[in-house]
Amino acid sequence: MLRVMLIDDESLARQGLRAELEQLPEVQVCGEAESIVEAVEIIPLVRPQALFLDIRMPHGDGFALLSQLPSPLPVVFVTAHSEFAVQAFEVDAVDYLLKPVRPHRLATAVARLRHALGQSPVEPVYSDSDRICLRTPGRTVVAPADDLILLEADGDFTRITTEGGHPLLVCRTLGSFAETLPSPPLLRLDRSLMVNVERVETIEVSPTRGARITLRGLSAPVELGRTALRRLREAFPHAAGALGDP
Repeated sequence: MLRVMLIDDESLARQGLRAELEQLPEVQVCGEAESIVEAVEIIPLVRPQALFLDIRMPHGDGFALLSQLPSPLPVVFVTAHSEFAVQAFEVDAVDYLLKPVRPHRLATAVARLRHALGQSPVEPVYSDSDRICLRTPGRTVVAPADDLILLEADGDFTRITTEGGHPLLVCRTLGSFAETLPSPPLLRLDRSLMVNVERVETIEVSPTRGARITLRGLSAPVELGRTALRRLREAFPHAAGALGDP
């Protein structure tokens, strides 16, 4: 059983969130608070395992509460304000939900909480509007998952090309992205390459030049090896006849 507490100054928001959470298996809402002051008093009494926390509230924001906890708790921020996403991930938030919360995103947040608490493996579910936290050596970028075009392994880092942006060198291996990003549309083609298959525009296989693809949003073609070409065939079975061996 996952015991969670809701902290939000809007009673209707708490009621709606409680109703959605109580439809999920093995989730118990053990307490509620409408302010930071009230939350500080109630948390030691109900002893939740995790918090669903609003950000903008009277008498202090959600971030202020985290510094007042006697011991850290996994937190999912639930807010109408997208501009705090980077700050939320910098304090190791498990998830960041925008109001109104969609049921499948809430289920994903609960799965991530269970994973953080060691209750069960995480099973990420993403939609086009989900945001991915990309931590580079100099800054943190939050981008919609659908904006990721190309991911290339670079040692213990991953070089990521996003919609309308320059490539980012992210402090995370390609293998870890392959385990958590939605597939499809993001498909790992070989040990060093992932692509967004929904952005594939052309596929060219030549006996002399080998195989390569062009991706919407990327100016240069991407060269493919035999393993990558085989996996691309699996992603586009209707085009298998045109994807011969190079």
